[in-house]
Parts: sequence; C-alpha cells; structure tokens
Amino acid sequence: MNQNQASPDPTLSDVIKIAILAVGGQGGGVLTNWTADLAAKGGYDVQTTSVAGVAQRTGATVYYIEMAPKSDRRPVFAQSPAPGDVDIMIAAELVEAGRAVLRGFVTPDRTTLIASTHRILAVSEKMVPGDGRSDVDILAQDIQKSALRSVCFDMDSIALQAKSVISSSLFGALAKSRTLPFDPSLYEEVIRASGRGVDQSLAAFRAALNYEETQTVSPPASPKKGIASVTGPAPLIAAWEDLSKRVNAIAPPARDIARAGLRKVVDYQDIAYGAEYLDHLFAWQAKDDEHYEFKLTQTAAKYIANAMCYDDIIRVADLKTRASRNTRLRKEQGLSQDEIAEVTEYFHPRGEEICATLPARLGAWFFARPKAFARLDRLVNRGRRIRTDRLRGYLLLRFLGILKPYRRALYRHQEEQAHLSKLLGTAAGYVKEDYALAVEILACQRLVKGYSDTHARGHSKFAKVLDSAEILHGREDASDWISRLRAAALKDEAGQELDGAIKTVRSFTNTPEPAA
Repeated sequence: MNQNQASPDPTLSDVIKIAILAVGGQGGGVLTNWTADLAAKGGYDVQTTSVAGVAQRTGATVYYIEMAPKSDRRPVFAQSPAPGDVDIMIAAELVEAGRAVLRGFVTPDRTTLIASTHRILAVSEKMVPGDGRSDVDILAQDIQKSALRSVCFDMDSIALQAKSVISSSLFGALAKSRTLPFDPSLYEEVIRASGRGVDQSLAAFRAALNYEETQTVSPPASPKKGIASVTGPAPLIAAWEDLSKRVNAIAPPARDIARAGLRKVVDYQDIAYGAEYLDHLFAWQAKDDEHYEFKLTQTAAKYIANAMCYDDIIRVADLKTRASRNTRLRKEQGLSQDEIAEVTEYFHPRGEEICATLPARLGAWFFARPKAFARLDRLVNRGRRIRTDRLRGYLLLRFLGILKPYRRALYRHQEEQAHLSKLLGTAAGYVKEDYALAVEILACQRLVKGYSDTHARGHSKFAKVLDSAEILHGREDASDWISRLRAAALKDEAGQELDGAIKTVRSFTNTPEPAA
C-alpha cells in the first residue's frame, strides 16, 4: 500500500465516484482540482468533469470526479453522476445538499454526505414576497437520514475565521470523513503544492478536520456601528449629534429600532429628513401607552423608516457608484488594486420610472396625458447595459445619484409622501378604539417594497388590506384578521392567497363584493 494511503473504506467499489455541488465564489473548481491531485498523488487514475449551473442560484455547478487504483488496464470513467451511483456527495450549502437528495445522488446504502449547514438563499426563497426561507432544522434532519453517513456542520464560518474560502474547509471535512483511502498528510501536501493562500487554506482545512460536534463556530464578528460613528464636515457632524441626542428621548423598547431607522433615513437623504423621521416617532410616542410596552412606537420606528426610504432610480444610482461598492466587488472576486475589473449594470427603465424622477408638476402632466406618456414609454422602455468601469457609464449613474438633494421636488416623492400620510392617518384613526389594530395597520407597510411592477403589486395589496380594515373595524378579532391578510399577501406574488382571504372576510361580515 502507498505510504500516503489509509485503510480503504469497505463500502467503496473499485471506482470511487464523487460529486461536488458549489455556486460561484465557493471554490468548487479548486476543491475538484485538489481532490484530483490527491487521487493522483495517492496512486489513482482520475478524471474530472463539470456541468455549469444556471445563474442566480437556480442551480449549482456539478463537479464530478471518478478515481480508481492504477493497474495494467485503464479504467473507463463516466462523464456525469447518476442517481443511486455516488459514493461521496459534497455540498457547499445546505439547500444544495437537499437538491442532491431530491435528485437521487444521496442514498442510504452507499453515499457519504459532506455538507456545510450555513445558508445562501435560493432564488425560489427570495421570490416569495414574505419570508420564503426553508426550515433549516427539518432540512438538515432529512438529508442526513438519506445518507449512509454524514459530516455536516458550518464550514463557511470555519473558512471565514481562517480568512479562506469554503473549499478549504470542505476539503478538511472530506479528510475528516475518512472515506477516501488517503492519509490527512497527503491532503495537506496537495494544498501546499497549490501555492496560493496556502497558510489560510491549511488553517481552514485543519479546523474542519479537527471539528467536534460539541464546539460552537461563529463567523468573525463585524464591528458594531454606533449611532455617532460617522465622518464628514463639522457642521453636519454637529447636526447629526443633535439628532442622536433626540433619540435618547424615545422610549427604551423602541430606542434601538429608532437609532437604526435614523441612520437609514439620514443615509438615504439628509439630516433634515432624519429630523422629519424623529418628528413622526415622537408624534406616535405621544399616542402610545406604556401598558403595551410601546409596541406602537416600536412598529412605527421600523415601518416609517422603510416608507421614507423607498427605492428609486436615484437610490440605485447612488448605491452603484459608491466607493464602498467597488471595494466589495473587488473583495468578492479576489481582485487586487492592480487588476482591472469590468462592471456591467443592467437597467430596464419604464415610462413610470422616468416620470417619477421628473419635477412633480411635469411628472403629473405626463401621467395625466396617456398619449404623451405612451410615447415616452416607447422611447425608454428597453433593457440597457451600462459599463460603470468606464467614464461615460459611471458619470451617467453618478449624475442620477447626485440628484438626491432635489428628491423632495420630484413626482415620486410626492406620491410616496401621500402613501405615508395614508398609512399614518389610517393607523392613527384606530389607536384609541383598537390599539392592536393600529399596530397591525402600521405593519402593513411591509407589503410595499421594491420598484417597478413589484412596487405596484405591493401598493395594490396594501390598498386591499386597508380596505378590509374598515370592514373589520369594531370586531374583537380585527387585528388578528389584518395580520392574517398581511401574511396571505406575502405568500405569493400574484396575490391569489390574499384575494381568497378577503373573500372569507367579506363572507362572515356580510359585505358584498365591490362593483367591477
């Protein structure tokens, strides 16, 4: 036996079959190359293939490795994994492990499952208007039951602590499983031979290799952002500090939320906008009652900030041209300052977005004239690719971003202010008679988010729920039903769940359907 080999796993056949599922940035290709090098150094013939997944998290890239001990006859290897015929399945994320189980790549009679238990949300989870996240605990239990043996823990946090990539800790977990007939020292030899980020990769590898079920792994703590941790001109800093002091007068249960909301609002617009936000909060605190632990003020602190910080072209352009974004993109791609990064932004503006960025009177003029609006929409309604790594594209977005001081004079701001007034006015009307209902009304701002069609659908659902509040007013269970309607609205994009729930409300309140 090769001195680098350990005792072979008795469940393995002559040809060892390994599948790896990973998405961009997780080092799936590196892990595949390391495993192939491991096999070659251990005296095995080896073949690797890969099938790229679809972008935007609808599928991971599938890397496939087959290896067999060297002999007089060259083995014939397959090009891709087959259901029920995988010895080792490595998944760089929990849902990817679940997908492997569903596709039949993990079976209880032969497969060793190696999976990181951290989460990266899939598109199917993000598409749900509300909380579409999978139940992690149930998923983890089910996938482990589907395997012969499993090695599952948070390998991403281990890699982050070592300032490495998850491929290193996955490689360590592979060694920990003792499934392959190679000694851990050979794994380390492979990593050293790779010649890049060796120290960090070895640290992550060893941490995963020596991981114990009882230990707790936490990602590196990010520095806390205090309310006054800002930089800028002295007059603005002084004004910010004055606002910060005002937050101290907010009731303690709502104070932390108010601090976060203030930071968000000031970053979105300016100091004056932050003062306006606090004025709203103090008005709601005056209506509140300590008996209810200031639940009304807490809810107002969160959702008024969200309503004031609506998504528009100015916001998008501002975020895409910030220096911090360029730094983040370079870090994610592993680029040094000497390397060139090409960045392409995708936009598809409609006539609505263009009119929203016009002065209020001019925007209203277009919306009031369908023919003029249709001509404008035909002119602008098409997809565009803007290269922000080039001067022309960058200056175009930068120009839109610096329109922020003029936002209050634009049509979109007038529309959003009207929406906020409706939200606050409706909720205020119920405070004295039904405190819980007022809280639920404020929370309905959660339905309004995003931009373009998503924003329009959110407003439609918001209007339907508020109309139902008028129907339910006076019932003891009014707040419960508003909560249920909001939950129904968040379950699907089209709003079918909400429409069904509203029909139920109309049936037991004897309210006729509105005229078509």
